[in-house]
Order: sequence, then structure tokens, then C-alpha cells
Amino acid sequence: MQIDLTHPDFQAAIPILQAIEQAGYEAYFVGGSVRDALLGLPIHDVDIASSAYPEEIKQIFHKTVDTGIQHGTVMVLQHGVGYEVTTFRTESTYQDFRRPDHVTFVRSLSEDLKRRDFTVNALAARHDGTVVDLFGGIDDMQQHVLRAVGDAHERFHEDALRMMRAVRFESQLNFSIEAKTKKAIRENAALLEKISVERIATEFVKMMLGQARTAGLADFVETGLSEHAPLFAGHQRELENLAAIDPTPISSEAVVWTLIAAGLNLPVVKLMKAWKQANALSNTVQRAVALLSHLTDADAWPLYEAGAEGVEAAALAQQYLQPGFEAQTILNAYAALPIKSSKDLAVDGGMLIKHGFKPGPKLGQTLHQLEIAVVSGDLANDQATLLKAALNEIH
Repeated sequence: MQIDLTHPDFQAAIPILQAIEQAGYEAYFVGGSVRDALLGLPIHDVDIASSAYPEEIKQIFHKTVDTGIQHGTVMVLQHGVGYEVTTFRTESTYQDFRRPDHVTFVRSLSEDLKRRDFTVNALAARHDGTVVDLFGGIDDMQQHVLRAVGDAHERFHEDALRMMRAVRFESQLNFSIEAKTKKAIRENAALLEKISVERIATEFVKMMLGQARTAGLADFVETGLSEHAPLFAGHQRELENLAAIDPTPISSEAVVWTLIAAGLNLPVVKLMKAWKQANALSNTVQRAVALLSHLTDADAWPLYEAGAEGVEAAALAQQYLQPGFEAQTILNAYAALPIKSSKDLAVDGGMLIKHGFKPGPKLGQTLHQLEIAVVSGDLANDQATLLKAALNEIH
């Protein structure tokens, strides 16, 4: 089988493969780029694997960077762009279920590919597009099946994150997990606790943003993985309910976490800290969840407090939580607010001081009252109007 290598990233990297082959070694495109090219999906990272050892790669190319040389990876710089070339390797035991105790460089493509997670990711392609499939990956791809390479238990003991990658790929690719592979996930789900929260979170969010989210989330729960994810133990029913909502793809991480916080009734700050999410994202989700209880009346002040990102996350999340809810109504209501921030107010503290206010709590209280009045539509955001209202406070 041949794959289409006309994508610019492939085209730019083909001379690297050819140079390695001309030096007497093997070189292939491997992994996700080959899979996605066969599926007609967008190409992201182009990975190269070679029988040449790191020092041999450095002899072939003038400009290289040792990005991960201890693991066999050297970055080759061509025309200002870096391409990582990794030596074929085998890996030892994995005592921490995350990293091999050590790696051994080999000359065999087969030895390298058999350590990969799933058959659809264990494909290689030569510089002319010829695909090398040693583990039935193409058949599985055509059947839309995710199957572990070799023994699934071994693959998951090597890196327990592969179980999360299974439900993530199920969601992203709209594939189903093969029965033995799913059984192995179920039997090894507790190993997920050996993995860093950051790595689990990356896969979980990608799963939630996938085209087949409902299937991925359902298997995340059914296999028991959810019981070993931060704060999710005991929330199987709530997660199953989320798996049964509108299958339309979710648009953002903020909507994902708003749905999780609301659907599982979890405190947002506790949830986001447990999953080690960024403070800015956590703040958005806090504002979104706070707004959810006010969406039916669409009062101006709760919308204003939520801010643009919070309003969007809440409105879009509510579409999943309440079938028939019109998010656009809330988005329009927010867009119609006379101001979106206190910075938009036509007066500020300096102006009020010039007109007789003294610095202190009273000044801040007056500005806040003006802000509320403008947002609610009781006062126009006009300097003269606001100054007159403020001055009435001190006379």
C-alpha cells in the first residue's frame, strides 16, 4: 500500500530520509503521521525512525541538536526547521509503569514497531510512500478497530497511559476498542494511578473534545479508568449521564470542565487543582459554573460578572445539560450589555476625586454602584450622567 506524501511536512522531510538511506541505513516515517495520512486526516507531527544510531545521524547531517539523545533522538535542522530522528530501539522493564529502566538501540524496524501501543500506530512508510505494516494495522484501520500491538497487558504495564490513549483515540478517530484490548484495560485500570495527573488530563481533554466523545467517555467509565482518575471515584452514574448527552463535539476545554464540574457537582477550584489545570482556565470555569444557575432569567449582572469566556462556556455547556436550550440567546444578551468591564465605565476614580470625592472606601463603593446601574440599564454610560449621579451621593 502507498500513502500520499504530498503534504508539505512530508515533502520537506523526504530529503532527510533519502540522505540517511544514501548513507547505508534505513529510515521511515512512523506513527501518527502515517496513520493520519492513510485516514485522510490533517497531518501534525512528522516523526522519523532510523536504523542509524544517534552518532551516525550526527555524522550524516551538519546541523543537529541532541534533543533526547539518551533515548535515541536527534533533531536534524534543515532550512531552519527541526525534524526529530529516533533510532530503532527496544525497551527494558518498566518498574514505574511510565518509563523504561533503559533503552537499547537496534537495527531492526520490527523490534522498534512491536513496542508501540496500537497496531494503527505501528505503521511505517518509506520516502516513496510505501507502507510497512507488520502487525495488521491497515486491516484494523479499515475495520475502525483499536488493537494493542502484541500482548495488551504488556503494553499497558510498559506505559499505563496507553489505556487513556485507547479511549482518546476511540473518541478522536471514532474507532472501537477490540475486545481483548478492552479487557486488558479493565484488568489494569488501577495502574492509571501510577501516571502523572498532567499526562492523564491531556488525554482526557482530547477524548472529551473528540468526534465520538460519547463512546470514549462510556468506555472510560465501563473499563474502570474513571475510578482511578482524580476526584472521579464514586461518580460512575454521573459520568454515564454525561456520556448519554448530545453527542455533538464539544468546542473548548472550558466547556469540558464546566460540564464535568456541573455534571458531577464538584467544587470547581478543587476539581481544577486536582487535575492541575491552568489558573486562567480555572477562573473561566468558576465564572461559567456560577452563571449556570442564572441562565434562565439572563439577568445582566450575572452575565457581566461571568465575562465573555465564562458566558460562552456556560451557554454552550447548558446546551448539553438542557436539551433545547438556545445558547445564542445568552450570547446575544451578553453582547448587548452596555459595558463589558469596569474599564469601559465613562468615569473613573480620578474624575470623581476632581469633583469632590475623597480617596477611600466610599469612592470605591460609588464606582461600583455606578457600574451596576450602567450594566442593569438604569443609567446611561455617559460621563455627565454618571457624574451627576455620583455627586448626588455626597450632597
